[in-house]
Amino acid sequence: MIDYLEFARRGRIVWWRYLLTLVLAVPMAGLILLVPLGTLMLLHVLPPDFAAALQRPERGAVFFSGVAVTFGALAIGLAAAAYLIQGKRFSDIVGRWRWSFYFGGAAVWFAVQLFLALIDVAIAPHGFSVKADTATIFVAFWAFIALGIQTFSEEFIFRGYLTQAFLLATGKPVPAAIASGLLFGSMHLANGTVQAINAVVFGIVCSLIAIRTGGIALTSGLHLVNNYFGAIILVSASDVFKGSPGFFTQDTPQLIWSDLALAIAALLVVGWLALRTRILSPGPEITLRH
Repeated sequence: MIDYLEFARRGRIVWWRYLLTLVLAVPMAGLILLVPLGTLMLLHVLPPDFAAALQRPERGAVFFSGVAVTFGALAIGLAAAAYLIQGKRFSDIVGRWRWSFYFGGAAVWFAVQLFLALIDVAIAPHGFSVKADTATIFVAFWAFIALGIQTFSEEFIFRGYLTQAFLLATGKPVPAAIASGLLFGSMHLANGTVQAINAVVFGIVCSLIAIRTGGIALTSGLHLVNNYFGAIILVSASDVFKGSPGFFTQDTPQLIWSDLALAIAALLVVGWLALRTRILSPGPEITLRH
């Protein structure tokens, strides 16, 4: 059975090729974005305020479409650049893929999110309200597809390509996971300190899980539920998805730090269980002590 370090070693892995790949990935993603955007412009189907709508979760389908296309283009651009510069295949970066891991990660994290939400309801019931209307079902369906693309793309980039790069550079899972997590968290600084801290811990735990399981399947399922729950199931007034036409809303600013503490605790528990569960190991060849 192949471990994650073996996947990372595939292709041409001289350090400067990683830098060149990342530099090339951005313009390639831009070129990929031109295809759908150019087509829509030619068909005159874009709304007049399209650019503004991409930044507003309350615009539902337009917002989530923009998220999917943008992150999908970044992942495709990186995959293409990695293949051209390093000879790395898409599957080399994805690693070991099992649908049972994907759905298992999704199921576990949905249960965790629901449990954490019920704790908040018990503490501050007046901060919750029902928001669903006739448009919610369509948006919920579309967001599931769009966020599936977005979260897989983020896993491909951060827990796939970058975690593998850091694993090769450091030779050890924990430093590699910390480096990847810090970089992932820095991408969330614009969303506020709380979400950036959560993203750092989320990134570290998911990187360790990816190394442990030999791929990004489990973390992709976990990540999808994490974002979908916050975007559609229970939309927080202090979250990046605030205003999204979800089923329920939460406006409890007094719980923001306790929610962060509970989320981090849940991540650590899930991460610990994943690292301790033998069935998730890619086999006896895994090298967690390099």
